[in-house]
Amino acid sequence: MLQHFSFKPMFENKQLPGWTFSFFYKQSRYNGDYHPDGKIEWKGSHPPDEETVKKMIHELMLFHVYD
Repeated sequence: MLQHFSFKPMFENKQLPGWTFSFFYKQSRYNGDYHPDGKIEWKGSHPPDEETVKKMIHELMLFHVYD
């Protein structure tokens, strides 16, 4: 489970899509960029089970951004 998930727009002009995100997973902090096409660009290290984490991020972004 992702803990303390947060995101914010990449650009001051909120009309331009793209978000930065951060969270804790298995006692490690991760962050990256979420692009409008669903592509995730990690900043720093990747989580050990990356595909599972990507699915959780997609679900959270769909709920918070596209709802």
